[in-house]
Amino acid sequence: MTNEDIARVCHEANRALCETHEDGSQKPWDDADEWQQQSAIKGVQFALDNPDAGDTAQHDAWCADKLADGWSYGASKDPEAKTHPCLVPFDQLPPEQQAKDRLFRAIVLALAP
Repeated sequence: MTNEDIARVCHEANRALCETHEDGSQKPWDDADEWQQQSAIKGVQFALDNPDAGDTAQHDAWCADKLADGWSYGASKDPEAKTHPCLVPFDQLPPEQQAKDRLFRAIVLALAP
């Protein structure tokens, strides 16, 4: 299984989790923008390279990647303006967003070669 395969599973699981919270903003993997797919693939690589890192570290790595790519905090996720409401410390995320990070790591580690 490749990192992209694992990223696809993580993305789809997170998309399903979002839908349970009435958040339909996530597109299916095949329709997702390239930046979103690449972000998931980078997240998989981070989890594989740092299997003992916690959920906070996974989120911090995601934030660092977003900030390096020109994103900033914003009240809503807007790919064109590059704003995202999850660009906050892990402990300030709503529980459902923390669950997305935990689910992502759990899937990566379960599917790791």
